[in-house]
Amino acid sequence: MESWDGRVEAGATIVTLTMNPALDITTSIDVVRPTDKLRCGQARYDPGGGGINVARVAAVLGASVSAVCPLGGVTGGLVADLLAGAHVPLCRIGIAEPTRESFTVDESSTGRQYRFVLRGPRLTPGEQIQCLNELRRSAVSSDFVVASGSLPPGVPLNWYQQVADVCRGLGALLILDTSGGGLAGVCRGVFLLKPSLRELCDYVGRPLETEAEQIAAARELITRGMTQAIVVSLGAGGALLVTATSTQRFAAVPVQAISGVGAGDAMVAAIAVGLGRGWTLSDSVRLGIAAGAAMLMTPGTATPTRAEVERLHELVDLPAEIEPVCN
Repeated sequence: MESWDGRVEAGATIVTLTMNPALDITTSIDVVRPTDKLRCGQARYDPGGGGINVARVAAVLGASVSAVCPLGGVTGGLVADLLAGAHVPLCRIGIAEPTRESFTVDESSTGRQYRFVLRGPRLTPGEQIQCLNELRRSAVSSDFVVASGSLPPGVPLNWYQQVADVCRGLGALLILDTSGGGLAGVCRGVFLLKPSLRELCDYVGRPLETEAEQIAAARELITRGMTQAIVVSLGAGGALLVTATSTQRFAAVPVQAISGVGAGDAMVAAIAVGLGRGWTLSDSVRLGIAAGAAMLMTPGTATPTRAEVERLHELVDLPAEIEPVCN
């Protein structure tokens, strides 16, 4: 695993990988009812999927970033066009099956949000090889690779381990945000892992009800050599940053949430941007807290403005140092 001394040169580049991108469609209706034909409001279309969301937010924050993803069909073309409109350079791997859609409905009378996520296209072995080759080509001079999101059908569970091995060969630091089988297939080579609390619980196979249990579970993964650091996102509870030798607790910034879609991706994007600016990991997580909060206040997966992220960044408290737990 690549070692890291806490800072990198300013002007670092970021490459994101999204194996299961989506055309995100967001609309609203007064009340969601079964059986009835529901006439929704105007639809909003955004390019979506974990790494794509990361790339869009990183671009808003002024980073040099490019996105690698497989795209197919009419929906894939729309995702590519929307990324071009967002000024995000794209390395597109053409695939036979169409890119999926994700559909979000905001129920205006209650504030509830209903999210419908389709499975995604099946990637052939040849298409998978193209994805790895294009990642290797795009990330050859990058400092960070952010791999984020679910794996589509046909992709093996050790896929992100293959990505980690590619990053190690290039000397790029891998930031990974995934769950389920995609996370279970990783054993080494990650620089920073960003699970939610639920994802961490699922990975270790037990409830993590106390902070001490959450820290212990995160440190298990570090001790195994899977990753150098873990940021556990806790929603309204903020986040925990765990390394081999220290733990910090970050409080959330209270905001009026409009949509929870993409908040974790925004957090990851801002952490990568902070590191690319030469900031410490702790300072970068503070920027991530701000970006995640700013994303909560946007409709659908619309990106926040840089000014809003910077405004909220000023409101993020310095983290609390947590004493190591002695057994």
